[in-house]
Amino acid sequence: MDLKLLLIATLLGVICREGNECINANAKYCGECIQAGAKCGWCKDPDFLKQGETVSTRCDELQSLINRGCDNAMIENPHGEQKTLKNKTVTHRRKGAEKLKPEDITQIQPQKLSLTLRSGEPQSFNLKFKRAEDYPIDMYYLMDLSYSMKDDLENVKNLGTSLMLEMSKITSDFRIGFGSFVEKTVMPYISTTPAKLLNPCTGDQNCTSPFSYKNVLKLTSDGKKFNTLVGQQHISGNLDSPEGGFDAIMQVAVCGDHIGWRNVTRLLVFSTDAGFHFAGDGKLGGIVLPNDGKCHLENNAYTMSHYYSLSSEVILENSKLPEGVTIAYTSRCKNGVVSEGESGRRCSNISIGDEVLFSISVTSKGCPKQGKPEIIKIKPLGFTEEVEIILNFICECECNKDGIKNSPLCHFGNGTYECGACKCNEGRVGRQCECSSNDVATEDMDRTCRKDNGTDICSNNGECVCGTCECKKRDKPEERYSGLYCECDNFNCDRSGNKLCGGHGRCECRVCVCDPMWTESACDCSLDNSTCMASNKQICNGRGTCECGTCKCTDLKFQGPTCETCPTCPGVCTEHKECVQCRAFGTGEKKETCERDCSYFNLIKVKERDKLPQPNDATYPVMHCKERDANDCWFYYTYAVNNNTEKEVHVVDMLDCPAGPDIIPIVAGVVAGIVLIGLALLLIWKLLMIIHDRREFAKFEKEKMNAKWDTGENPIYKSAVTTVVNPKYEGK
Repeated sequence: MDLKLLLIATLLGVICREGNECINANAKYCGECIQAGAKCGWCKDPDFLKQGETVSTRCDELQSLINRGCDNAMIENPHGEQKTLKNKTVTHRRKGAEKLKPEDITQIQPQKLSLTLRSGEPQSFNLKFKRAEDYPIDMYYLMDLSYSMKDDLENVKNLGTSLMLEMSKITSDFRIGFGSFVEKTVMPYISTTPAKLLNPCTGDQNCTSPFSYKNVLKLTSDGKKFNTLVGQQHISGNLDSPEGGFDAIMQVAVCGDHIGWRNVTRLLVFSTDAGFHFAGDGKLGGIVLPNDGKCHLENNAYTMSHYYSLSSEVILENSKLPEGVTIAYTSRCKNGVVSEGESGRRCSNISIGDEVLFSISVTSKGCPKQGKPEIIKIKPLGFTEEVEIILNFICECECNKDGIKNSPLCHFGNGTYECGACKCNEGRVGRQCECSSNDVATEDMDRTCRKDNGTDICSNNGECVCGTCECKKRDKPEERYSGLYCECDNFNCDRSGNKLCGGHGRCECRVCVCDPMWTESACDCSLDNSTCMASNKQICNGRGTCECGTCKCTDLKFQGPTCETCPTCPGVCTEHKECVQCRAFGTGEKKETCERDCSYFNLIKVKERDKLPQPNDATYPVMHCKERDANDCWFYYTYAVNNNTEKEVHVVDMLDCPAGPDIIPIVAGVVAGIVLIGLALLLIWKLLMIIHDRREFAKFEKEKMNAKWDTGENPIYKSAVTTVVNPKYEGK
């Protein structure tokens, strides 16, 4: 485990050291600093350095210098620049237009630039290339006349004629030349017997004498002459299979006057059916000298063979670069194709009249050749036009011009005072060049570098130079030792939240100097009470105190950052009902907007009601809730704000719904009820009828008793019989 930690710490140290090239440069003067990298600046403020800091600490990244108190106007940070010295527009010309001289046709733009380079800072420019229409072309036809070409000779002759005809369609300013080759004229490449030198072929074959290379026809616009000479060629012979084609190509390339090359597009058509000799093959014939790259034509024939051995693609090439200078290409070709790296040098499928763009970036590292100007050239391969680039290098700061040699500020003239610091003469050291390099370590000087007799020299955090402590550097560039005895540093102060001085102050001599509105030893206590302001504009809702920007709630029922949350107050359950319902069961009025409106609390599901948090068990208030949904189902949950001020809901994941009714008893009961009610109604009706009848009968009886006439005889009845009684009758 310790080994792993050590390895990680070492790797982190390496990364930090590599990360700040300005600190690693250990620059002693401004010019040395700005050559370390494009991010490096030099603070020329004379009062910038603190006690114990070395001169090299003036060199740092720009933001770091500003953070350390160097005014932006006192920082030397020169930048490169570029100037276009010749920028003739590419030629827009069509075939049949007025003829132009080759030197008046432009296919590449710009033509000349001046770049001023700062170390590590690239300078970029665009290069435009356009293949001009009707641009002059010189084409040289080089044909293999060895014996193996016998069966192809007629085709080769016709090919030359066809090439001339086709090229005349492309440009009206076309010249063509012709040459041939066979082989080196020494053994074992050819037979050197007299008869074979006259006719190297066997049998009845009549062949021309072997030769290495002949310039048969200088470049000319006379097409008829070309056709005639091509048709007159005869086969020769040699002994081995490879041919001397490279010898011929070399002579065609370097013998410009003999061939007649102009400063226009140059094409070489090479026609053969065999391979070529490799480097070193000449040793078989006693040829040990390498090809010297010079022209060796006499009477249009190559004389030194026994001593040595059109594209649609645009490829940029550059001349040799000065030491420390690099160049990068990015091509923007047809159809929006963009390439970088080596592919950025080229564009393919370029037709006449097409225009392509290259972005070229030039960067220098350091200051090559003491800052003397250099010239590089970039050109399209196979074209004569080129871009000339003058490179100038920034090797010194502007303040260097105002330097005072042998300045009295540098200990009686022992150095040059420039850019706010002394640049010591040879053999002198110290911040003011006050010591000789031979006297830097003595006991008397060491004594002045101790705080007292019981402490180490420079507190073991630096070196004693000329009786003055120069504090050593840390792996992390932002960490520094300082002080008269290097007893101070800016990284051993109190931390809060794993940040030095809580991120709200700076560490000076192991003590935090807090930013405004911050206090305490780690600057982690805010004096700003705006974070404690509740929605009702009261500090902590009137239910707590604001301490270091955080509310301490004095009313235990209230919680939250401003003491406004009351988990156990009435109305909490109703407030959160819809969100709990949609998140736990996917139902309710907020079902469609649940993710947007109800993500403000953490939801924890439990299986049973007794698994819900209980008020006596929790260290914070918990509110128990029981709510009913649209289906008359009950759901149970708790709402609380935990000790981390996070809103927390525990919910029973099963709804408590009432059981459904038993249909049969209900139907039987209803039927029985109807029957009973019917019977009861009949009985009641019968009873009422009996009572009614009895009342009527009693009434009748009463009226009968109260009647004043005899109900046995009709009072208005009169009989039709009249009975007369004789008074005299005595019954006898």
